[in-house]
Amino acid sequence: MRQCLSLARDAAAQDEVPIGAVVVRGGEIIGRGRNRREETGDPTAHAEIVALREVGQNLRCWRLENCDLYVTIEPCVMCAGAVVWSRIRRLVFGARDAKAGAVVSLYQIPQDERLNHRVEVVEGVLADECAAVMKEFFDRLRSGPIFDNKSE
Repeated sequence: MRQCLSLARDAAAQDEVPIGAVVVRGGEIIGRGRNRREETGDPTAHAEIVALREVGQNLRCWRLENCDLYVTIEPCVMCAGAVVWSRIRRLVFGARDAKAGAVVSLYQIPQDERLNHRVEVVEGVLADECAAVMKEFFDRLRSGPIFDNKSE
């Protein structure tokens, strides 16, 4: 999760929502991702998708049954779906996302019995630190010129 936090901070430095993700197989990181939507103009360039794409391209395989995905913030609907479709074994995330989380907060996509694959879910790893990175980013964003009520 520390690697994810480093990637999240890198994203924040690039004015991206600070979320980082890594894919691990056999104790080794085989894919990394951070949010890149602003940089690429790609609405699907979430940290989880970027990491999963890197692994798929490197392994030339979309079936990631022996892999675990670590991410700083609870995945959204799109990313939770990608976790299921890629057959990730275990999803580990830091802080919940009450507004868009699709793993435990709003939906439980990775463990939905109607789907063909279930994912083990572990939540709360370094949750306070993961949440703090997000809070700092949005506090900074809100204090910028766009949100400055004193400007004329």
